[in-house]
Amino acid sequence: MMWNLSFISEADFTNHVKATIEKYGEKLESFDLKRFNKNIIDPIKLIFDKTVYQSSWDEIVSNEIFRQRDKSNNNDIGYFHQRIFQYIANCHVPPNGEEGGWDVIYENAGGIEIPDAGIVHTVYVEMKNKHNTMNSASAGKTFIKMQNQLLNDDDCACFLVEAIAQRSQNIKWETTVDKRKVGHKLIRRVSLDLFYALVTGQEDAFYQMCMVLPSVIENAIKELDGSIVPHDTVIDELMAMAAKQSIESEDLAIAMATYMLGFGSYKGFAK
Repeated sequence: MMWNLSFISEADFTNHVKATIEKYGEKLESFDLKRFNKNIIDPIKLIFDKTVYQSSWDEIVSNEIFRQRDKSNNNDIGYFHQRIFQYIANCHVPPNGEEGGWDVIYENAGGIEIPDAGIVHTVYVEMKNKHNTMNSASAGKTFIKMQNQLLNDDDCACFLVEAIAQRSQNIKWETTVDKRKVGHKLIRRVSLDLFYALVTGQEDAFYQMCMVLPSVIENAIKELDGSIVPHDTVIDELMAMAAKQSIESEDLAIAMATYMLGFGSYKGFAK
C-alpha cells in the first residue's frame, strides 16, 4: 500500500496504532464464565434483551461481553487521539500531569491565526473524546485553567479539542462559571478535524488518517502476538450447563443456566 499521509510517517503511525492496541491490556484477555459473571450479571435483563431484540443466546452473550470490555475502552482511544500528536511537527505531548497538565502544546514560529483574534504562537490543548463528557463543574474548572494560562502568556490561545464534536467547528467557547456565562475569543472549542487541519496545514488531514486507519489496525494485529485476539468460552460453558438440566426446551435450559449465574443461591433455584 502506498503511504499517502504527509504529516506522519508510516512507521510512526503503525507504532502508535500498536501501542494503542496494547493499551487495551487485560480487556483483550478471553472471557470464560467466571470472568463474565465477576460482578454478577443481571439474568432478567439478558432474558428481556434476548427476547425483545429477537437475538440468539450467542448474540446476547457476545453483546454483554462487548459491553463489559467497552466500559473502559474510551480511555484507550483517548490515548490514540492525544498521543498521535507527538509525531506531528510543532506539536508536543507533555508527560501526564506535567507542563500545566495540557494534553497537547502546539507551537509555530510563523504564527497561528485564530479566527477574530489575530496571531499567536502557541496553542494549549485540553482534549476530550466527546462533546458531552464534561459536566458543568468540569467545564468551569477547565475554562478557569485556560483563563489563567492567558494571564500568564499573552501570546497564546487555549483550545478545547473534541474528537466527537457536534459539528466541524472552531468557535469561541462559552460556558458557565459560578452561574455566570463566560467566554473569550482566545479560548476556543475546536473539532478534531479542524485541529488536524491547523497543525498539519492540510484541510482534510483527519479524513486522510481515518481512511488508512482500518488497514493499519488490521496489519498491526497480524504483526502482534496472536494471543491478543480473544477466544471467549462463555456461550460454550452455558451450553454445557444447560445440557445438564432436566429441561426439554433448549432455550429454557440455557435461560436456567443464565439464571444460576445471578440467582444460584435464591430460593427455588438453589435446589
